[in-house]
Amino acid sequence: ADRYAHLRRAAPVHQGTQHRRTMAAFVLSPGGLGLAKPLGASDVKRSGLARQRGAAVLRPRAAVCSVSSGVATAAPHRCAVLSHTHRRGAFTVVPTALGVAMPAPTVDTDGDVPVHKYFSGLNGMALNADQKVFPSMAEVLSKIPKHCFVKDTAKSLVYAAVSTVLTVGTGVLAYLFLPMTMAYLPAWLAYAVVAGTCSTGCWVVAHECGHGAFSDNKTIQDTVGYILHSLLLVPYYSWQRSHAVHHSRTNHVMEGETHVPPRVNTPDSDGMFRMREMLGEGPFTALNLAGVFLLGWPVYLLTGASGGPVRGATNHFNPEAGAKGKHALFPGKWRNKVWQSDVGCAAVVAALAAWAVSVGSLWPVVALYVGPYLVCNFWLVLYTWLQHTDVDVPHFEGDNWNMVKGAFMTIDRPYGKVLDFLHHNIGSSHVAHHINHTIPHYHAKEATEALKAAYPELYLFDPTPVASATWRVGTKCVAVVKRGNEWVFTDKRVPAVPAPA
Repeated sequence: ADRYAHLRRAAPVHQGTQHRRTMAAFVLSPGGLGLAKPLGASDVKRSGLARQRGAAVLRPRAAVCSVSSGVATAAPHRCAVLSHTHRRGAFTVVPTALGVAMPAPTVDTDGDVPVHKYFSGLNGMALNADQKVFPSMAEVLSKIPKHCFVKDTAKSLVYAAVSTVLTVGTGVLAYLFLPMTMAYLPAWLAYAVVAGTCSTGCWVVAHECGHGAFSDNKTIQDTVGYILHSLLLVPYYSWQRSHAVHHSRTNHVMEGETHVPPRVNTPDSDGMFRMREMLGEGPFTALNLAGVFLLGWPVYLLTGASGGPVRGATNHFNPEAGAKGKHALFPGKWRNKVWQSDVGCAAVVAALAAWAVSVGSLWPVVALYVGPYLVCNFWLVLYTWLQHTDVDVPHFEGDNWNMVKGAFMTIDRPYGKVLDFLHHNIGSSHVAHHINHTIPHYHAKEATEALKAAYPELYLFDPTPVASATWRVGTKCVAVVKRGNEWVFTDKRVPAVPAPA
């Protein structure tokens, strides 16, 4: 019993079970993460934990799920029974048995390609997509109530005003009541978090303008979007174009845009693996997350980092950068729109510089603007990353990809009522947004419920707490390797397969 005192007891594995490594052990709980009392000797025997050559093995009582176990037989692929092997103080999760009618999420099990051993709260639901039937886009759209596509300009303007007032109001209060001294640094950091979180609402409103979901009046829509995005140093039209490409190629491993994972045995993935091996898992994850959240957004805008490999090194401020021809990010009319976007960003930078010169110091600009700006960048990168990335969410290429399949690889997550209000449900209703990006955010929840009811086997919602999901993605989603018709994440190097002679 003492040998297993660090394990936590959990309910039987069933739909929604997820896995998380804590400081001491994995905690298994249905649909979420939780703590329970330590296992005693009787608990070990009753739960099926047994000693086996120094390992703790969770032995399944049955390899087939049943209704009594709390798992619906309509989705047998979610009935994975898992074993947990203790290695160097950590646990490795590997699939050992699955419910009927659906094969294991592992396609290749030979020595060259590692088995799929990590699962999110989705429990492998998104894997084996080629064994599912995806409807046409017209069929999917028919399931969403017609009024969900109706835009209300007045309502959209109210939401834009609320986000703007919260952001500017927070800044005014900080300017009036917080002294610009090091003694108040903690207060300024807190201000940056609050103001940056509020300003993300402005970012989301501008994002909605770029999608044509704000208003039927294009002049109002583009004016609001251009101003709000420029104030946040986002080139409005440039990003409008690149984000449209992202939607049109979601989870395409070659032609996607933003957070496209590196493939194994490429320079990008090799560098990541070398860093991971040199630093160790924990320090690598911390450094990876810090780099992505602090530098990811500006580096993407300036170099196209994490963009589709077919587009090369793009630049949202220079339409001539990157690939030419059919894979150009800014073809035709978009070249002039990029330059128009640059004007807005340049004007804001000039205004910030003039402010610093007028007060004779850079610190007011850093405290009042740069801090919240970095926090806003954190939120937008977090949302975009977690909406399309997790250990058991695949990518595709060629004929194995289509728009509906890519859209249904989007993941909704639980951000809570406060963030949903401030950020206009951007993280909890993103599947509906990828099905049709012209649905206004104030109809997205209703559209989400319609999709969930119509396609329960395709709609993805991961109940994992966002902080845990972020650490998991930063740790395990290093690169993708091809298994069958899917590209799936791995945190281990995979030997290159020699080309046929």
